Amino acid sequence: MSPVESFDHAVHSRPKRKLDDYAPNLDGDDDDAETSDLVSVRMRKDEPNAVHQSSDLSGPIVSDAAETSSAESRTTTRSRLQFFIRMLSEGNTIVIQANSNDTVKSIHERIQVMTGIPVMEQRLIYRGKQLQWEQSLAECSIQNDAGLQLVGRMRSTEHPQAWQVIDDMVGVICRLCKGELVQSSLKLIKSRMTEFFAMTPKDDNDLAIGYLQIFMYSSAPAALVMLYMSPMSGNKECADSSIRHFLNSCRNALPKNLHTQCAPIVLEFCKLLRKFTPEDTLYLACRSTLGSLLENFGGSLWEKIGVLRVTKYGDDVKGLVVIQDIFPFVSELAGRLSRDLTSSMEMVLSVGPLVSDVRDFTAFLVPLRKAILGQVGITCPIAVPLPKRGYNHPSHGDEIEYLHGIFRDLLMRMDKCLGKVEERLNVRGSGDGEINYSGWSQYLTILKELYAISKLYQGTEEQFWKVLRRRKSPLCALILRYAKRSDDHRWLLEHKDVTNFESRRHLIMMMLPEVKEDYEELFEMLIDRSHLLAESFEYIGRADPEALHGGLFMEFKNEEATGPGVLREWFFLVCQALFNQQNALFVACPNDRRRFYPNPASKVDPMHLDYFSFSGRIIALALMHKVQVGVVFDRVFFLQLAGKYISLEDIRDADPRLYDSCKQILEMDAEFIDSDALGLTFVRDVEELGSRKIVELCPGGKCMVVNSKNREEYVNLLIRHQFVTSISEQATHFAKGFADILCNPRLQKFFFQSLELEDLDWMLFGSESAICVDDWKAHTEYNGYKETDPQIVWFWKVLL
Repeated sequence: MSPVESFDHAVHSRPKRKLDDYAPNLDGDDDDAETSDLVSVRMRKDEPNAVHQSSDLSGPIVSDAAETSSAESRTTTRSRLQFFIRMLSEGNTIVIQANSNDTVKSIHERIQVMTGIPVMEQRLIYRGKQLQWEQSLAECSIQNDAGLQLVGRMRSTEHPQAWQVIDDMVGVICRLCKGELVQSSLKLIKSRMTEFFAMTPKDDNDLAIGYLQIFMYSSAPAALVMLYMSPMSGNKECADSSIRHFLNSCRNALPKNLHTQCAPIVLEFCKLLRKFTPEDTLYLACRSTLGSLLENFGGSLWEKIGVLRVTKYGDDVKGLVVIQDIFPFVSELAGRLSRDLTSSMEMVLSVGPLVSDVRDFTAFLVPLRKAILGQVGITCPIAVPLPKRGYNHPSHGDEIEYLHGIFRDLLMRMDKCLGKVEERLNVRGSGDGEINYSGWSQYLTILKELYAISKLYQGTEEQFWKVLRRRKSPLCALILRYAKRSDDHRWLLEHKDVTNFESRRHLIMMMLPEVKEDYEELFEMLIDRSHLLAESFEYIGRADPEALHGGLFMEFKNEEATGPGVLREWFFLVCQALFNQQNALFVACPNDRRRFYPNPASKVDPMHLDYFSFSGRIIALALMHKVQVGVVFDRVFFLQLAGKYISLEDIRDADPRLYDSCKQILEMDAEFIDSDALGLTFVRDVEELGSRKIVELCPGGKCMVVNSKNREEYVNLLIRHQFVTSISEQATHFAKGFADILCNPRLQKFFFQSLELEDLDWMLFGSESAICVDDWKAHTEYNGYKETDPQIVWFWKVLL
């Protein structure tokens, strides 16, 4: 039995909790209304297709088959009864459920929870006799379709109009369930629902909660599901359309800040419908709606649900309710994914996990992980197996362990799936086959969720990355084919050892805007070659960043040529001018004249910081347009843009003399350097605007003599001043200009952290090796042509 199957068996074999354990406290103390109402209670034993779900909003989903799986449970099977409680004077209708061996007193208590009528003021009448508290419903000889009456004082309720609207709707549903013919029933139910959403306050969150609670407390979800399961002709279709109308209204009739308050109701629909079949299309629609709420609001959503449902039990219960509510969905979806992954290995590879299942799995895992992290006594990463039950055993430890089992099961299957992808890639590499299997499309999303789960447990993150390192080739192929701009790829970019240059470039290119093909959306420039840098600065440096995100259209004055070739030439010429040392913006490395870093003395030009911002925009735009500009950054500049520490080895190319000097200081004999033979203190000579001055590397540096104990600190401060402090303004403005072009400016540092310096070299300069025509051909993009067109065939024949 797999971990997923094992968990499913364990969860579905647990006993249910009673409604009273988690029922909201609705006790009413309002004595103003002293009206007595007769409440008819219609009861019937469940038929095979009847609703098998109590009004308990928090217990685990337990199938009837699982409940009766053991000999003991088979002998104690209880008949389920459905209650229709009708408040005659105001037309209020409430639906509850009970077991035949429930006591009359428990029914009174549940009526109090739902209506606010104190237990002591209630009387249940059956066949003219009052039922006694200690009796069970079976002992009272309640028959199928028995009619009961409730005599009691009804409390004054808040929002009477909302109650009336929902009561009218539930009343129509009850009549349909009894087989009555109701004209335009679907229209009536939808109109009442629309009216209810229209009167729900839109600008008062607390008041809106009160309205939405009415929908739950009136048992409207249970009534609608009962209608859905009704054998009467047309009832199923009516209920299906009505429930879908509710799901749509949650999203469309209410502002986003109130969507969270609909989640408890949607959860109730899910739990009721899930009893019948996980394949039911209405259940899947409700599950997806609930998943979308989780996706949008995450952990705060489930805190709200906890507040609505377990207020009288205090804050410490909220997290427990979260796990118990959502884990059945996680288990169900994990089982489906496990089966679908197996199918994608053993059957046709175009068969794979459904997008909807993966999306819902992802959505439900977000609050589940947060709930686990919030458990008392849990310290991540969690050691599995957990301690034996006792003082240190965390609440819902079984679920925590089973999630670990789900991780292991899905990771094992993903490992095998990636192996199959690798086999197909090898076949394709030999000249057969094509990498075009829709079954692979969800693999990256599943891997991302497994990575998130792995961070919860000890040793699992190492297992996860070990698999991906072993399957690096198929992983990179999946990235190139299926990674989307709308996805978050940081989890992959943070671990560069599982990707290659092509896949990393593909991922970071999605951090830049996509170049538009529509010329009307492009930013147009007309440049005079004789004033290339100044006019380019005016266009690009002064432009609104958003205007540059669509792309560029470039034209030189008095020249007819336009198009991508002209744009590439312009990029190359502008970069050659910016990095020309005569302009004093950048300094070339002595050991590699292609490499540059900001000139500490650039302030000789009063506009130097504006030009650094302009330079950042130009480099980002060149990357965005996939243009190689013939210059690359020195390691010290690259590391500063990435926000990383600069070490002695990093300055080797930027300043060989300083590197050699620092190396010698660190390697000198301790006694020699302690003799102060070098005469060094914590200062540095700086040349600025033609004059030299002494700068302290730290407060009081002039008086601090370099010795064997502090020489390492001296070297670090010297490097920091030369390559961080002295060019911090220049680097900051360059980074700001670069960030202006990114889709998300806040990811500027992460952009450079995601690359190796050699990756950026390839993107800005290209390879120094001879051109490989085969590689060129393999990476050529055709616009208006196909690879088989005669002109393209002739072109490659000439080159080859």
